[in-house]
Amino acid sequence: MAKQQELEEKIGYSFNQKGLLRQALTHSSYANEKHMKKGSDNERLEFLGDAVLELVSSDFLYREYPDLPEGDLTKLRASIVCEPTLALCTEPLELGKYLYLGKGEDLTGGRTRKSILSDALEAVIGAIYLDGGFTNAKEFIHKFIMTDIEHKKLFYDSKTILQEVVQGNYNEALHYELVAEEGPDHDKKFSVEALIGDKVIGHGVGHTKKAAEQQAAYQALLKLKPTEK
Repeated sequence: MAKQQELEEKIGYSFNQKGLLRQALTHSSYANEKHMKKGSDNERLEFLGDAVLELVSSDFLYREYPDLPEGDLTKLRASIVCEPTLALCTEPLELGKYLYLGKGEDLTGGRTRKSILSDALEAVIGAIYLDGGFTNAKEFIHKFIMTDIEHKKLFYDSKTILQEVVQGNYNEALHYELVAEEGPDHDKKFSVEALIGDKVIGHGVGHTKKAAEQQAAYQALLKLKPTEK
């Protein structure tokens, strides 16, 4: 319970129904292992939180970007509510350390798995919505998700944007190289470098090659074009 209180302080919201936060942090692997009753994990809360996030993010972008057409707003929203970006949003909260995971999931890197982190973040949104209403959920989303939009867009589109930057400014081609692969099949970790010719411009690590490449491209963009919007 002390851990939950610590998280409440970080998010700036104190739950009236403490069980809701506990449920939001409970992964299905833990619920199954502990033989908890059906619906004790965070999947239903995630479903609800996803809908609240979609509405709040849509409303925010509609107001903040009055000149953007519908198609661009849709793409921008996708860049913010996608799994890798939401996982990124959990880092300041250290959300992974507060999760209730089954032993197997815990041992195989579940606390850093993007899918688990993004689902838990949506479940927390759902829990706040049920406990304190729409305004509190909206405040949480604005504070922890609808920030640094340009960087999140950059992160989401990193491979495409980097390709365009390299093509427009360099004579040599962009490519990615797998430099390390470690861990068992169910918990692989890939290390990838982004290169222009033979010069390393970014490095990324991920549970999939694609995720590692995205991270490498993002790191490269931060180096190559720090002021790019």
